[in-house]
This record gives sequence, structure tokens and C-alpha cells, in this order.
Amino acid sequence: MKKPAFSRIILKISGEALAGKKEYGIDAEFISLIAKELQKVITETGIQVAIVVGGGNIFRGLSGSAKGMDRSTADYMGMLATVMNALALQDALEKENLQTRVQTAIEMMQVAEPYIRRRAIRHLEKGRVVIFAGGTGNPFFSTDTTAALRAAEIGADAILMAKKVDGVYDADPIENPDAQKFKELSYIDVLQRSLGVMDSTAISLCMDNNIPIVVFGLDDLGNIKKAIMGEKIGTSVG
Repeated sequence: MKKPAFSRIILKISGEALAGKKEYGIDAEFISLIAKELQKVITETGIQVAIVVGGGNIFRGLSGSAKGMDRSTADYMGMLATVMNALALQDALEKENLQTRVQTAIEMMQVAEPYIRRRAIRHLEKGRVVIFAGGTGNPFFSTDTTAALRAAEIGADAILMAKKVDGVYDADPIENPDAQKFKELSYIDVLQRSLGVMDSTAISLCMDNNIPIVVFGLDDLGNIKKAIMGEKIGTSVG
């Protein structure tokens, strides 16, 4: 079998993707399908996988602050939403006989381990899937920034961003059917054109640490393996 393009990755799964076909909440059946796909890919390739989950399917900090809520309070609520998603994903992965560890940036010892960089790396070396929850633990930072930060800290080869949209477009493809999809972009392109790949903090962090990004749609679960094997799907940023 062809070797994977990467040996250690951060898989960033948006909260919206975890909602599946629902408008809100967690789609347990869809998460189960994600877990089955990850089990298959990890078993076949031996790749080390860490996951960063968003929380937009439950609560988004920016939405709360836009409605008058204190921004820090809203962001902390969003961090708690990511923990709920992480636990749901952990449960699904363990049903597929994958050893997992959830590490949170905000300590909640009865629920998960606190984030400790060296412990996270050791888990990965032992073949466990590590799920990073709670964002960075600080308000005003997105889970995209969390993905970039954790990727730099654990020495990940790439960030694979699984979204509801199958790549990066010059406009919202849902609202504008004429939107053009990009196959490749540089970090500077993303920053200068204000494209919705990641926020500017996350992109800058990836650029400074030379971490490539692959953005692809999670509607086809086979895309996870394709991205890991280095096939040209979605949009590559780097």
C-alpha cells in the first residue's frame, strides 16, 4: 500500500460538520460514520491523529457576543461546547476500538485530562487518538487558532480541515452558485484576500511554522483518507 503523505496530523472538524444534516446539535449517526472511517484509515496507515473540534453546532462565541453577551463569557461557553463534541467523538471512536484521550485547555478533571504537550505527544506515539477540546483556554481565540497552535506544539506535518464546504471559494458557494473554487493558495493569498479558510491569527501561525493546510468537505468521508494519502482534493494552502 502507498505510504501516507503525513506521519502525524491535526484533523480539524468544524462543529457544523458534526451536526451532519441537522441544523443544531450532534448527529450521533454521522459521528459514528466518521469514527468508522478514522478507524479504517488509522489501522491501514498507522498515521498519528490528533483532533481539534469546533463548537458551532451547539454554541458559537461570536454569535453570543453579537447579541450583546460579554465576549469573554460567550467564548468560554463556546469552549464548553467543544468539550461536549469531543466527548461524543471519543465515545464513537472507542466503540470502534480506537484508544483515545480527550485533553481540555480548561481543567475539568472528572471529564478529561488537562492539556499537557508532552503527554499528548506520548499518547500519539502509543497509537492513541488525542482530541483537543476547550480551544486554547482563552477567549478571543478561535478553534482554528487552536488547531494551528496545537499543530505547532506537537510537530504535526499538516492540518486537515474537514468542513461542510468542499474547499475554499472566492465567495460563499451556498449563497453564490458562481463562486470559484481554489485548488491551491499561499498563506499570503488567504490573508490579503480575507478568504474564509481560517482567521488571520491561525493562518499567520501556520505561515510562521510552515504548516500546510488541506481544506476539504466531510460530506464524502473517503476524503479523510484521500487527504492523508496526499491526493489532490479540496484546497491546499501553504
